[in-house]
Amino acid sequence: MRPDTTAYQLNDGSFVPAIGFGTYPLRGSDGIAAIVSALEAGYRYLDSAVNYENEAEVGEALKRSGVPRDEVRIATKIPGRFHARSLALQSLRDSADRLQVEQIDVGLIHWPNPSQGLFVEAWEALVEAQREGLVRTVGVSNFTEEHLRRVIAETGVTPALNQIELHPYFPQQHLREVHDQLGIRTQAWSPLGKRQAPFDEPPVADAAAAHAVSPGQVILRWHVQLGSMPLPKSAAPQRQRANLDVAGFELSDAQMAAITGLARPDGRLFGGDPDTHEEM
Repeated sequence: MRPDTTAYQLNDGSFVPAIGFGTYPLRGSDGIAAIVSALEAGYRYLDSAVNYENEAEVGEALKRSGVPRDEVRIATKIPGRFHARSLALQSLRDSADRLQVEQIDVGLIHWPNPSQGLFVEAWEALVEAQREGLVRTVGVSNFTEEHLRRVIAETGVTPALNQIELHPYFPQQHLREVHDQLGIRTQAWSPLGKRQAPFDEPPVADAAAAHAVSPGQVILRWHVQLGSMPLPKSAAPQRQRANLDVAGFELSDAQMAAITGLARPDGRLFGGDPDTHEEM
């Protein structure tokens, strides 16, 4: 079943698929093969980052896949060590070279790193890169409401996306509501919960049995119905295809609420609080 590849229109008028493909930590020849497989399965959004150290693999996989360049959205992220405005611009140029593209489809700030106090400069660089045509869509990752409102207030430009940790144990209801108010699309990293994936939790397992799908498909469908754009990663072709095949069933309101109800007081996978976590 082929997914809708233009499911969400962003606040800049561009479109992104309902589900993207996370490429961390796919590297080397095996990584290229996995990304090619994902493109063959129908993924049309590839999420990378400078700190994933696989931008070259992403670019090479796109070339080898034979999928037309204009059908695929490629995203990358500016790391904390390059938040100063001039360094951020150079980081984007270097990323474009490694990705072998003239234009980066989606450029994000990886983490706000608030102790550095430079994330506004990095955002200004992204806005400049968008004006110059180096980046098509500009967004952020791991930003809180405070971080979002600050970059909007200081530049007048609202991020199109905020990529955040989001899964049933950490559904981020308040931040999703903020995104809705500001016109920002929620993107989800680790959408299944990685090693803590709640596949055996009754709300997930029962919904999977009721719809004759896998627990992973239930969670990804939960994301789609929330309006969240999940970025699952798998190197296995069968799992890649299954992760895209979530359009043929719909969770009830009760099933959605039960899965969201799995939330824990702090369900983060690690100590990744954007107010304190630093990633250089």
